Amino acid sequence: ALAGTTLYSHGDRARGASVVTGVLDDCLCDIDSIDNFNTFKIFPKIKKLQERDYFRYYKVNLKRPCPFWAEDGHCSIKDCHVEPCPESKIPVGIKAGNSNKYSKVANNTKELEDCEQASKLGAINSTLSNQSKEAFIDWARYDDSQDHFCELDDERSPAAQYVDLLLNPERYTGYKGSSAWRVWNSIYEENCFKPRSVYRPLNPLAPSRGEDDGESFYTWLEGLCLEKRVFYKLISGLHASINLHLCANYLLEETWGKPSWGPNMKEFKRRFDPVETKGEGPRRLKNLYFLYLIELRALSKVAPYFERSIVDLYTGNVQEDADTKTLLLNIFQDTKSFPMHFDEKSMFAGDKKGAKSLKEEFRLHFKNISRIMDCVGCDKCRLWGKLQTQGLGTALKILFSEKEIQKLPENSPSKGFQLTRQEIVALLNAFGRLSTSIRELQNFKVLLQHSR
Repeated sequence: ALAGTTLYSHGDRARGASVVTGVLDDCLCDIDSIDNFNTFKIFPKIKKLQERDYFRYYKVNLKRPCPFWAEDGHCSIKDCHVEPCPESKIPVGIKAGNSNKYSKVANNTKELEDCEQASKLGAINSTLSNQSKEAFIDWARYDDSQDHFCELDDERSPAAQYVDLLLNPERYTGYKGSSAWRVWNSIYEENCFKPRSVYRPLNPLAPSRGEDDGESFYTWLEGLCLEKRVFYKLISGLHASINLHLCANYLLEETWGKPSWGPNMKEFKRRFDPVETKGEGPRRLKNLYFLYLIELRALSKVAPYFERSIVDLYTGNVQEDADTKTLLLNIFQDTKSFPMHFDEKSMFAGDKKGAKSLKEEFRLHFKNISRIMDCVGCDKCRLWGKLQTQGLGTALKILFSEKEIQKLPENSPSKGFQLTRQEIVALLNAFGRLSTSIRELQNFKVLLQHSR
């Protein structure tokens, strides 16, 4: 299944090192080229872009109810989440008293402590300066004056709020157990075109299959059409990326009330080590690279949309807006220079009728996954889950709108293709997360070598 790939030397396998090299499936690209391109060209610039005002504030509705089940997760919002409140009222760090705060699930002290920690780490820091709040009103006026020709998710809901992404980094929150498992399980089991008779490797619900080691799953996957195989890889890559951020920004200890964050090797090995994951870890990491290539391709394709003079990255600060746009166009130039892009023309290329219904099926499955993100029982995890699925959704929208993008008028809005502020912010931040994941993977490789 892993064409042209040398994953480990014999010694590496024995020591259980998670080193991924070689050529990726379904595209002609090798991992070392992506590593170098990301480290030297993309990562420093995208990091800078994410600090600009246009890209650091994301409008999101974190209050949408889960449409699929009643959320009962241990350490989920209802049980022990500290509600964010305006800076003027109560300091964010003050914990609520715990009388009647917890469900029956959290009935012993250890669980109470875990729950309290998860609620504290998972809470959203909603601090915004008055200046920012005034600016957002101005931004809304500007955005409303633009013509929109696409569905505006829940951006206009009264419950949607701006969140400062720099104040709410994606990292370990203590959100785990059955609630977290159920979210990912329903994503894989119900939305990846998978029959119930085929079990995913390492699925705790799967019956014991002796020596199978997941091979029957991969035989099934290889037998799928390219589009459905790609869909599974994108979701697996997203899952791997999120797990990498949690391993790289783990709560290591809390001294004098100050948390210390850093890489957790044990957690990394548990999720990605070839021995501990029975060969699954390297496959997950390959899917992360595949997802990176898909989003990289989308950025190179959408460049003409932003190169038009009519498109402003508006925050009201003329000089900063111009600098932000220059930096963004600079990143687009880099993405175009990458020599080994994924060729999306191979997707949905069959007979017109079949291709159209497959594309629609693809879109609906993806929409379902973004709705499942409303079932995540931790605000911070939900924030980053929603942002990254919207970013990937926007990337797919771009890849499937090539003709519309080519026909864009220079000085007037296009009826054929349009991106909202929320989609633009999600697209670049989601790609920023993948770029960071690949950078963090380099750090873990170094740590692994040192630990031998």
